[in-house]
Amino acid sequence: MPEDFLLYLLVGFAAQLIDGALGMAYGVSSTTFLLSTGIGPAAASASVHMAEVFTTLVSGLSHLKFGNVDRALFRRLVIPGVIGGILGAYTLSELPGDKIKPFVSVYLMLMGLRILWKALRKPGPASPLQRVVPLGVLGGFFDAIGGGGWGPIVTTTLVANGHNPRISIGSVNLAEFFVTFAESAIFLLTIRLTNLSIIVGLIAGGVAAAPLAAVVCRRLSPRKLMAAVGLLIIFLSVRTLVQTL
Repeated sequence: MPEDFLLYLLVGFAAQLIDGALGMAYGVSSTTFLLSTGIGPAAASASVHMAEVFTTLVSGLSHLKFGNVDRALFRRLVIPGVIGGILGAYTLSELPGDKIKPFVSVYLMLMGLRILWKALRKPGPASPLQRVVPLGVLGGFFDAIGGGGWGPIVTTTLVANGHNPRISIGSVNLAEFFVTFAESAIFLLTIRLTNLSIIVGLIAGGVAAAPLAAVVCRRLSPRKLMAAVGLLIIFLSVRTLVQTL
């Protein structure tokens, strides 16, 4: 129905605006919205993953256009992220993601608190990018296992280590397209997609919001953006813990 399509479009727009501006939470936001409208968990997850292939492409290219991407950081994230995503997608068939979510949430909440602390103190030099490869593998793995986590894990860790929030967000968003594409290819082998109106609505809304989100990310000051990232990840982590414990 047209009313349903408009709802999914608005959900996709809002979720991508959050994700593109803050570098995280598309999957969490859109899945939460869909579940609240009565969509089943499996259908919501499959729809969101398929839509993310398109929204992350537009979002990543938008960040690239507006100068929010560090190409060296992107190259060090993308291949490990894809490997982690594929491993996570396969593992998901054997290990319930809900069992892992509380541990991920605790880690993310601590990272959110660390980000807020850094936003309130005088900026210092960034830590060397020595652990980007394992970070990419971990982010991709938990993104597939928990239905979301690439942005929260990777962006949060980079920003918490003192790296520029705008550049971290843009680089992580561009790499996310390749990670999501790899995960979706695995999920397509096991999940039957029947909710095309949901997928198309999420894609249309997300694609429309992606350029705007990249502009918002570019114009916000790094300290304000860092504080926003910290608050968002703390909220989402606490919410997940409350729901799973």
